[in-house]
Amino acid sequence: MSDDVFPDRSMEHQDKIAWMIETRGWAIEPVPPRPHADPPMPGYAYTIGLETTFGFPEVVLFGLTPVAANGLAELLVSFLVDGADVPVDAVFTGLLDNELRCALLTIDGEVYGELFDAATDWHKGEPYRIVQFAWPDKNGWLPWESGFEHRLLFAQPVVGAVPGQPIG
Repeated sequence: MSDDVFPDRSMEHQDKIAWMIETRGWAIEPVPPRPHADPPMPGYAYTIGLETTFGFPEVVLFGLTPVAANGLAELLVSFLVDGADVPVDAVFTGLLDNELRCALLTIDGEVYGELFDAATDWHKGEPYRIVQFAWPDKNGWLPWESGFEHRLLFAQPVVGAVPGQPIG
């Protein structure tokens, strides 16, 4: 008998994703920053399995540590499990503390699909929906608003459709 508390260390990546989805209904895939890409890309994390398990789009979170992104994804999933109506393509409150606003913005998979390779593999190339979780700065502004802290725009690029504006 092994004393290793993580016996899955030798599992293939897709097997780990399948195991996470089987055990909790979804997985999260962290992607490291690519500062030398053109344009530079911050680190991000995205869910895999929300579409299958909950009928809700996959969610990407830019500019947060993997632990923080996982925590926000877990919070969102807890709302889904409780049967809450979580709006997409609208600014809303109630998810974050202190009535801070956030939004889930529809992403055009045709344009940004290459950012989500593990989700595409999991969905076996079939179409799936994905939204960007847009989080506010410390003053409560969202990335497309004029008051948003400018230096955070690299950390949180807006790749989803801003409410009231066309996708793309």
